[in-house]
Amino acid sequence: MNQSFYTAAVGAREQMLRLNVQGNNIANVNTYGYKVEKPAFQTLMYGMIRGTEDDVPRGTGAKLSGTTTDFSNGIMMDTGRAQDYAIQGEGFFALYEPETGEITYTRDGSFSLSMYQEPDENGTLQEVFYLSDGEGRQVLDTQGYPIVVTDPEARQPVGTFVFVYQDGLRHAGGGRFTAEGKSAEVWIGDAKVVQGFLEGSNADLATEISKVIEAQRSYSYALKMVQTSDEIETTVNNLRN
Repeated sequence: MNQSFYTAAVGAREQMLRLNVQGNNIANVNTYGYKVEKPAFQTLMYGMIRGTEDDVPRGTGAKLSGTTTDFSNGIMMDTGRAQDYAIQGEGFFALYEPETGEITYTRDGSFSLSMYQEPDENGTLQEVFYLSDGEGRQVLDTQGYPIVVTDPEARQPVGTFVFVYQDGLRHAGGGRFTAEGKSAEVWIGDAKVVQGFLEGSNADLATEISKVIEAQRSYSYALKMVQTSDEIETTVNNLRN
């Protein structure tokens, strides 16, 4: 099969994956604290690896090698809600999952109160309210402990946490991240936390739509190249006959 066929086929497939990335950014334009992802491509020939699948020869075009996250700050919006928080500068809020013990990190400070029944010193169950993300994950304070709320209108000691290397953070859904590899080492930050504000998504709708159009054009050109390559192969076969 003509090498151009493989190059075009790989290109079409990778542009479809690129569309998934841009589509996810568009879907999260209104998600508080969301950080936009940017696709990164790698030339297969220089990478000296096989194609995107086992049956695709080495050196056929380029592939989507992964995504990078743009951690630039979004616009701060005044909500007036007592338990909405935004970070000025670098850092993340930490969320603790009581059932699994997992800790994830987010810039989305749209918090609420979650009620739990816990025993007191005498073993009697009592209602305890924790600051949470609305899905049962508890917000950690400046010392790394879940925040117990006694006054729902009062400012809570919400902590911020920083990483030496942010490029190891991985999206865990919405605006949350997990720390992996070299980013697993986390420190308590000192960024200013503003009450009554939320940080908007840093995804720009106009930019993302233009990227979608660009990917669609690239996809259509790749398919045209597949068609042309197939026509050339058919012509060559007919001449042999």
